[in-house]
Amino acid sequence: MDRFEFHNMTLTWLDGGVTSLDGGAMFGVVPKALWSRKYPVNELNQIELPCEPILLQYEGKNYLIDSGVGAGKLNEKQLRNFGVSEESTIEQSLAELDMTPGDIDAILMTHLHFDHAGGLTKWQGEQLVPVFPNADIFVTQTEWDEMRHPNLRSKNTYWKENWEPVQHLVKPFDGELKVAPGITMIHTGGHSDGHAVIRLEQNGEVALHMADIMPTHAHQNPLWVLAYDDYPMTSVFAKEKILKEALANNYRFIFYHDAYYRMIQWDATGKEITDHLERSKQAKIIF
Repeated sequence: MDRFEFHNMTLTWLDGGVTSLDGGAMFGVVPKALWSRKYPVNELNQIELPCEPILLQYEGKNYLIDSGVGAGKLNEKQLRNFGVSEESTIEQSLAELDMTPGDIDAILMTHLHFDHAGGLTKWQGEQLVPVFPNADIFVTQTEWDEMRHPNLRSKNTYWKENWEPVQHLVKPFDGELKVAPGITMIHTGGHSDGHAVIRLEQNGEVALHMADIMPTHAHQNPLWVLAYDDYPMTSVFAKEKILKEALANNYRFIFYHDAYYRMIQWDATGKEITDHLERSKQAKIIF
């Protein structure tokens, strides 16, 4: 498992599953001739997108950023359509750290699409139960409302299997939430109406988790947004605003979906990488 020490915070990436989605859908209107130079693609026009939650340990608390795709909950058609080559093995990841799911104090959900929220629940016999029974689940009120009442488009990714068993653990918020000193969730919208990013701040330095408005390092350009985004122009404006501040102040970026980088820091131009942490697990689709 990959680990990044950010001052007093320790970030460890857990095995939450691996998907492979259509590259065109993941880069929207950007021509393949451009995006394929920055992120590799296979013969089926798919790009590899791990779904690997970040265990954030800080001040005696264990936080989890998103929860992976889950295990044993997708049918054969869903596994094929979403290109799922691996399902979650988070409990095994935690065991390697001498931890159990019961040790997780809070889960910071950037949004509730199936590839982020599937790991919140599991089958226990014929009943779905919470994977993390002691964890508060923080998510924007907007996202929580749509999860429970999806529209014609969003019902394809907001599933009752992922929310009904954990509804008593959910703590919705509006706008911004200071989870702890140095950990802030910020509602951006864009990818989904309730999408949020996460800002980590330590000793004057900042690491940003942009979630799915910048799912991989190759999505750095503010105009490179997903066809999956419900509100693409909101994604563009949010990303443009955040990146302007981030590049000017040498912020780091951490990723949930990137098959090649865990963390990247660019120079002020955004063209040169000044620091990075590569994903040690070999991707199936290679540069």
